[in-house]
Amino acid sequence: LLFSSPPLSQSNINTMKTALFASLLGSAAAFAPSASTGRISTSVFSEAVAEEPAAAEEEPAAPAYKASTALPFLEYPPNLEGYVGDVGFDPFRFSDFVPVDFLREAELKHGRMCMLAVVGFAAVDLGFKIYPTPEAYEGLTSLTAHDALVKQGAMGQLLLWISLAEIISTIAVTQMLNGSGRQPGDFGLDPLGFLKGASPEAEAEMQLKEITNGRLAMMAFSGMVTQAVLTQGPFPYL
Repeated sequence: LLFSSPPLSQSNINTMKTALFASLLGSAAAFAPSASTGRISTSVFSEAVAEEPAAAEEEPAAPAYKASTALPFLEYPPNLEGYVGDVGFDPFRFSDFVPVDFLREAELKHGRMCMLAVVGFAAVDLGFKIYPTPEAYEGLTSLTAHDALVKQGAMGQLLLWISLAEIISTIAVTQMLNGSGRQPGDFGLDPLGFLKGASPEAEAEMQLKEITNGRLAMMAFSGMVTQAVLTQGPFPYL
């Protein structure tokens, strides 16, 4: 059987064309970029770009390079700043991981010991002796005194008294490192009153003299002993 449809009128044909054209426009609009979305994305991106310089400005600037005074080819150790006698000498950078108060305590202690040692070492070889002179001390020089006094037993007493002094100083250093307020090397020993009523500037000057002479004495004692061993001669060991 054959079925036939009635012929379409001109108005129906126009309606179908209009519907088809509208559907094609809707499909094309689905793939077209949205103007409003583009403006929003651009605005967000612009705000992010504007925030970047502000964030960069807030970052702390890297510290400027500062050369050591004593060793100009090395960087200045910043933890030494503010200490009397500071010339930036710390080639192994101990001050980066050891409390500087502890290092200053050790420096002062060895400097004081060497100042006494230089005087004593030279005095013996210049003829200064205690009277009455014990028989075990007869004919000794600074170089030969050590072994002779070990046999005689005097070095044992010296070890005992020095150990006692070290115990006392260890307690003081521990309290200092725990925030007692004690200054490195300060044992309150000033029998002649050099610092009594002194201004901060005068006190700093005396501290500078002590640390400078202590450093010199450490070098001097090393040189004196070395020369005494090499020359086997009396003072000045030339």
